[in-house]
Amino acid sequence: MAETIFEVRGVTRVYHTGEVAVHALRGVDLDLYAGEMVVLLGPSGSGKSTLLNIIGGLDSPTDGDVRFRGRSLGGLDDGGLTRYRRDHVGFVFQFYNLMPGLTARENVALVTEISRQPMTPEAALAMVGLEHRMDHFPAQLSGGEQQRVAIARAIAKRPEVLLCDEPTGALDSHTGVRVLEALTRVNEELGTCTAIITHNVSIRQIAHRVFLFADGRVGEAEVNANRLRPDEVSW
Repeated sequence: MAETIFEVRGVTRVYHTGEVAVHALRGVDLDLYAGEMVVLLGPSGSGKSTLLNIIGGLDSPTDGDVRFRGRSLGGLDDGGLTRYRRDHVGFVFQFYNLMPGLTARENVALVTEISRQPMTPEAALAMVGLEHRMDHFPAQLSGGEQQRVAIARAIAKRPEVLLCDEPTGALDSHTGVRVLEALTRVNEELGTCTAIITHNVSIRQIAHRVFLFADGRVGEAEVNANRLRPDEVSW
């Protein structure tokens, strides 16, 4: 069996707005494994992003435990969580968050300069098919190209985990396929445990497993026996 990367047990997250308690997660249990691509599927407000933020070390559960390679994230202080995110986790969001005054190469270099054993910016950009656009600024790139720069930036530090929150949410289907192709290549060639949040049911077709979210709860994981390539997905 593949190595267990994350063990999530009994995780709840409650936010308080005045006297109102919002239950974002209600006792979530799941495991994520090395080298797999999973899709977290569900409507807005179902708890997907909350869980991604917790396993990424950006938020903490109200109750329950998250273990990364057997070590509880709850036992880490702020410095420990910063090192965890820096050394082990790559993030890709719906909006690209690129520095407009830097080229694609320079945007990726922001990460490689603070990483332990990074790939070069050139290698990271080549992996997402942008070797010919390295010296272009974000304003000179399409939305899909900017998202692929964001993926290159996330993977340049060789993370064990890649967490993607609606990475195709702002893109058309053709451009979205190119982004999913980049994520699939990273997953296969680097062996990165990749989790993709989406409300687009079509994307489930590229995953090894699918988790269904509703009202802060997670349904039973589905094993995808007929996994498709991104260009085979019916949008």
